[in-house]
Amino acid sequence: MSEIRKLAAILAADVVGYSRLAGADEERILARLRALRSDLIDPTIAVHHGRVVKRTGDGALVEFRSVVDAVRCAIEVQNGMVERNDGVPRDRRIEFRIGIHLGDVVEESDGDLMGDGVNIASRLEGVAAAGAICLSEDAYRQVKARLDLSVSDLGNTQLKNIAEPIRVYSLQVGSAGTKAAATSETATSQPATTASPKLSIAVLPFANMSGDPEQDYFADGISEDIITALSKLRQLFVIARNSSFTFKGKNVHVQEVGTNLGVRYVLEGSVRKSGNRVRITAQLIDATTGGHLWAERFDRDLTDIFAVQDDVTQQIVDALAVNLTEGDRKRLVPGQTGHPEAYDCFLRGRELWHRLTKQTNSDARVLLQHAVELDPNFASAHAFLALTHGLDYLNRWSASPQRSIQQAEEAATLAVARDDTDPVAHWALSVVRLYSRQHDRAISEAERAIGLNPNFAEGQVSLGEALLYSGRSEEALACFDRARILNPYFPDVVLHFQAWAWFQLRRYDEAVELLVQRVSRNPVTDVSRALLAACYGHLGRFEEARATWQEVLRVNPDFSLEYRRKVLPFKNPADFDLAMEGLRKAGVVQ
Repeated sequence: MSEIRKLAAILAADVVGYSRLAGADEERILARLRALRSDLIDPTIAVHHGRVVKRTGDGALVEFRSVVDAVRCAIEVQNGMVERNDGVPRDRRIEFRIGIHLGDVVEESDGDLMGDGVNIASRLEGVAAAGAICLSEDAYRQVKARLDLSVSDLGNTQLKNIAEPIRVYSLQVGSAGTKAAATSETATSQPATTASPKLSIAVLPFANMSGDPEQDYFADGISEDIITALSKLRQLFVIARNSSFTFKGKNVHVQEVGTNLGVRYVLEGSVRKSGNRVRITAQLIDATTGGHLWAERFDRDLTDIFAVQDDVTQQIVDALAVNLTEGDRKRLVPGQTGHPEAYDCFLRGRELWHRLTKQTNSDARVLLQHAVELDPNFASAHAFLALTHGLDYLNRWSASPQRSIQQAEEAATLAVARDDTDPVAHWALSVVRLYSRQHDRAISEAERAIGLNPNFAEGQVSLGEALLYSGRSEEALACFDRARILNPYFPDVVLHFQAWAWFQLRRYDEAVELLVQRVSRNPVTDVSRALLAACYGHLGRFEEARATWQEVLRVNPDFSLEYRRKVLPFKNPADFDLAMEGLRKAGVVQ
């Protein structure tokens, strides 16, 4: 078979949530798609000199002679969809996501295209939000000086089955010509110029200079609170704590941090706490040049610690020349507590909670309980107190799981009542609502948390979980993708949630790939092995299913499917039954 190797601009597109739409009314959705193809999509492709290589049910793969043509076509289609969706209920809208890449492809004799150029375009489509267009760096380089675009630089992104991270640029197209905004709630629009990449920052854990390792919690807490404050600004892209803290205690170059996390700016510093005095030093560095934009030292009483945090965040914002609205300035004001001892208990408790073990969770609860006793209005302390009860419930760490979930709901509800503008409070309440099987309220609380903190990776994960357990798997996958962009060193449990979403879509091969990764990163996981065994059962790989099930019982002899059925908050019990069916096919359960 003859083939031709060439460089081509490839556009990949599909419908967001197609399975859900088709499940509701397949005939109607197919009729609408046919009408869109004949009235909008195919004529627009033709005008911009595109060639439809193949259709993929709800999507298409299109070849263009230039990236400029591909982007112009994508913008016109997305603008056309905005007009056609006007007045249509959100749950019935057809929305496309589009990926565009310039790369090497192989054209076969029948006109089909193969190769990395096609694969990368398809993966870019997968990370695009509804109504958005994602471009690879190679594609963006071709259009940045030729089209009047505003873009969101999403940084280096690990695309599925692509060996090296790809820098991704994102457009969200509205009806106003080529004007674009960020493709996610976490991103910032900025004119596309080579000299002004997106305002992106990572806050490294501040070094503990107190000479006492027991004071690490205090230095870490200062760093985390600065991350939280900066994350509330939509103008900034802020890397999540989990990823920033992977560099703790390591001797790394700022340029290396910037490259690994996909950010331009890095904040580093140190904390020295002695008696009732604290010294904080901080410096803001341009990771592309290594140059210092700002540096400062603060010597204060511990009672002034909140004022110091406010000074640091305000000066970072000033150094980056971020234009703040009055609402932005209010969001930057520390919303913790005026009680130093309560704050100290909170920092200790929060640090212990992050370790996610039974004992540290119990120790965290004691400290957080003391924090709210010292300051009953301390919303974040109530929120993390709720999360300790939630962990007890999920892991059967308490004698009465039902009592644990009740206590979690009481504390989370109180957190929101104390401060309705605290994203952590709404995040905690979302988690609790979900495991109380209040799915719509869980989604609402997670959306509120993200609205208050657009860079909130944990909020995106919680929203994804709530959508997953509500049966809205495609939307859940989009949330998990956004969380992974914000948190490149994401916790391995996200792989498990993503796998569940693919599993619900009957995409068992994709689920297997993620679950194998999760088992590699977390060798003691029982739940991921159980789901992996179910996948193998559905795929007819029965020997692998049985071997994997034996591994489940090896790492946890007390593993109980019935407890998992009881604790996992599936809105539709059939979603859990699908896993049971896979295990029955493999003969590991009756």
